[in-house]
Amino acid sequence: MCFHGIKIKWLIHYETFVMSSEELISVDYEIFGRVQGVFFRKYTQGKKIGLVGWVQNTPAGTVQGQLQGQRSKVKQMQEWLTSTGSPKSHITKAEFKNEKVVDRLEHSSFNVVK
Repeated sequence: MCFHGIKIKWLIHYETFVMSSEELISVDYEIFGRVQGVFFRKYTQGKKIGLVGWVQNTPAGTVQGQLQGQRSKVKQMQEWLTSTGSPKSHITKAEFKNEKVVDRLEHSSFNVVK
């Protein structure tokens, strides 16, 4: 019984190490389509999956922002931005630019810029 307890503790510590050692990245994005007036920015808040950054409407009718965090979480949010969006949105195109590895996060939270 003790052996299994030790093994489980080791697995938990190993998973924590692997997750915390994952590469941090930053990426800028712009989403096109019916993305304003449909609560897109509210739904885009990456803090729910552990990301930081910002999101805002543009005068051109798009939504733009920046995501920062663990590579797997950023990729998860990129997929959401590309194919899901808010319930009443209709995404026609998603552009991602300036992807780079960062040593530390440049933001402390995820903000909706007005």
